[in-house]
Amino acid sequence: MPSFQYKAVDKTGRQARGGLDAVNEVDLELRLRRMGLDLVTYKEVDRHAAVLAAGGKITRQDLINFCFDMEQMNRSGIPLLDGLRDLRDTLDNPRFREVLTVMTEDMEGGKVMSQCMATHPEVFDNVFVSLVRAGEQTGQLPEVFRSLAESLKWQDELASQTKRLLIYPAMVLLVVIGVVVFLLTYLVPQVVGLLKTMAVELPIQTKVLIFLSNFVVGYWPLVLGVPVIVAVILVLAIKRSARAVYLWDHAKLHFPLTGPILQKIIMSRFANFFALMYQSGITILDALKISEAIVDNRVIADGLMRAGQQINAGAGLAETFQNLGVFPPLVIRMLRVGESTGALDVSLRNVNYFYTRDVRESVDKALKLLEPTMTLGLGVILALIMWSVLSPVYDILGKIKF
Repeated sequence: MPSFQYKAVDKTGRQARGGLDAVNEVDLELRLRRMGLDLVTYKEVDRHAAVLAAGGKITRQDLINFCFDMEQMNRSGIPLLDGLRDLRDTLDNPRFREVLTVMTEDMEGGKVMSQCMATHPEVFDNVFVSLVRAGEQTGQLPEVFRSLAESLKWQDELASQTKRLLIYPAMVLLVVIGVVVFLLTYLVPQVVGLLKTMAVELPIQTKVLIFLSNFVVGYWPLVLGVPVIVAVILVLAIKRSARAVYLWDHAKLHFPLTGPILQKIIMSRFANFFALMYQSGITILDALKISEAIVDNRVIADGLMRAGQQINAGAGLAETFQNLGVFPPLVIRMLRVGESTGALDVSLRNVNYFYTRDVRESVDKALKLLEPTMTLGLGVILALIMWSVLSPVYDILGKIKF
């Protein structure tokens, strides 16, 4: 439906400006008349393009502040529309300000907040919109915004921990690759020239090192190009093939170090959002459907889809999750407790608390282990190269009689 910017007057002659969706000019005039306004001028606009043209990026911290402010204003009894206007006027982010401007205009046109959010999926995802819609229906909008703020804070903390986990090994790996390439392309050829002039028998480790050095020097386009080509092929396959996505997600869950941590992160995210949706009045089947996108893993998402089908056929929640063979015993045990006590959201929050703490401890342990492990690995590689290079030299020096 087209969007229009309008200027109108009310019965007292006071001017009013805003935006409204309408089929055409006649429909726009009728909609304004029902609002007690008479149309003066209008122009058709592309409000989505205006939002994109505003520039800037809406960060997770922006959404956390938005949820916190909306919760406080709701608890204070400030009407949603007035609260949105006040919040819009205090924002520094131009793109988010434009989004709230469009939302304000839509609410002035008669839409509820969840409908306004749904028109901006790049900012408010399906979970966000569904929870707000449930909060509107159940009268628990302040609690929904509080829960969303807490969840976003946890995601922000988790992202920060993940970056800390990855930055150090990435830097050390770059240093290792740089040192090895330097030794193979510069130092080893220099030593090989010296050894050839001495006509000595080379040990096996030196021969292997010389072979690697000659291969890197002679076929460096292949050495650099093959990893890039393989990476591009994998990315394209994952983007275009559902089977490749499934296999990649399955592999991620079973990587030696990161796999268990990733599983805990997914379980914690699922338990947190499922509890939020259940507490907000969203049905179990709808919550499972929405959770398929939340977990961001095709293996777990397929399990949730099968769970929804079995529950729809009459099976119990805990029994269904146990039969899938995807979810750990802790989740199944807490689901069973929640079913029997009628406090499913409380049980799932306990799961979320346990896994959140476990993820934090696992990341801290991994960080403490990575530093010495990477340092030791670099030392071993350098020692092997130097041993291969220097062992023939020491043999020659041992044969010299003084």
